[in-house]
Amino acid sequence: MSGHYESTRRRLTAKQAETVSRLTHCAVEVLREKGFAGLTVRLVAAQAGVASATAYTYFSSKEHLVAEVFWRRLSAMPEDTRTGEDRTTCVVTVLRSVALLVSDEPQLASAVTTALLGRDPDVEHLRMRIGIEIRKRLITALGTVSEDDQDLLEGLEMLYAGALLRAGMGYDSYLTIADRLESAARLMLA
Repeated sequence: MSGHYESTRRRLTAKQAETVSRLTHCAVEVLREKGFAGLTVRLVAAQAGVASATAYTYFSSKEHLVAEVFWRRLSAMPEDTRTGEDRTTCVVTVLRSVALLVSDEPQLASAVTTALLGRDPDVEHLRMRIGIEIRKRLITALGTVSEDDQDLLEGLEMLYAGALLRAGMGYDSYLTIADRLESAARLMLA
């Protein structure tokens, strides 16, 4: 994405967007070193060279910060615009790409699961935006969604949500989850 990012709390100037970008980047670095339990907004702020008070103007909690990291990665992920492929292939591509979004960073992946389950209003807002973005991608992959397809769409949403929760809890790797998502989606779309 180019230009100004929309923050959960407000519109950002270019300078503010740079600060938020540094904070989200440093959050991933701190997660790699200390895990979610050791992550604090203050620690991230120090690593980013930002005052704690400034960091808290953008992020209400560490859960909010981690949810923002995931949101930014998801929104920066290119939309699949395959034409001529069947809808099953397109849906599988969407589900695999979402499942593998944080697969190469286990600390971040685990933190995202914990963060997105939080009750912080800013996290709830991002969780809604994330769900809408994934729904939009699934609708695009399905093509025209008829009234009969609403149950299918909701089933696919439940499928990826449950699969990502399972991976985030450590029951399976994200790669295994991506494979299982593919198998289940193919069964649903058959």
